[in-house]
Amino acid sequence: MTDDVGARLRAISRRSGDVARHPPEFRDPDPAQTPPHPLSSRLHEPTGSAVIGFDLVSKRYEGDHQALTDVSFQVDAGEMAFVTGHSGAGKSTLLKLLAMIERPTNGVVTLDGQKLNTVRSSDIPRIRRKLGMVFQDHRLLLDRSVFANVELPLVIAGVSPTERARRVRAALEKVGLLSYEKQLPGTLSTGEQQRVGIARAIVAKPAVLIADEPTGNLDPQLAMEIMGLFAEFQAVGTAVLVASHDLMLIKRMKKRVVVLDHGKLIADVPATEVV
Repeated sequence: MTDDVGARLRAISRRSGDVARHPPEFRDPDPAQTPPHPLSSRLHEPTGSAVIGFDLVSKRYEGDHQALTDVSFQVDAGEMAFVTGHSGAGKSTLLKLLAMIERPTNGVVTLDGQKLNTVRSSDIPRIRRKLGMVFQDHRLLLDRSVFANVELPLVIAGVSPTERARRVRAALEKVGLLSYEKQLPGTLSTGEQQRVGIARAIVAKPAVLIADEPTGNLDPQLAMEIMGLFAEFQAVGTAVLVASHDLMLIKRMKKRVVVLDHGKLIADVPATEVV
């Protein structure tokens, strides 16, 4: 199994362009000829410590576009996992469902024990406090200081000014930017801006951290540094789910890999089998 997974990842990482978007390794199997994936039995098994859960989740958009079909998996507290697949496989949709930006058409999405399908719109801000989000384009407020950007989730949550200052400086120190707190984001490098985004995502101490292509605009060295930060948060009990198409980076991190193909989960590869 290990050799098979390694060959699949190597084959995908060598491809680009149209082939990368529709690699042969991701084509739908013929159920009459292909046995069940060896890991499929664990997709529906609750572990008791899961803080992210997808149970037979499907998402269909207007125009009959099927973004996800019967996706099921869990991520435990203190676990880091990657979601990968070709462009349009459903990676971003998966994260949008966790962030309640979108709602599933069918199935159940859970976040830290809360079923998101039944959350009222008025309760979404409260539930989102359990979730830290990191984006490829940073989404920083350019007219506000680094400190003010990182502080924003705590202001929304009603945290006292004294506690806000303590948490913001702790988060900035964690990402190596404590001395930059008074600067505007526009004066920072791309990698530093991404670190500000990560500090903002973790300042409220969320149970779950999700990231959508967080290293897409970074060079390989900076990308590994950012992923190293995510691994540090995993080590202190945060569940981390990262959507990425960078197979070389994923292989170097040696974390669990969930593979999507045209909205279907086709593999759930343990960290020990990523080579």
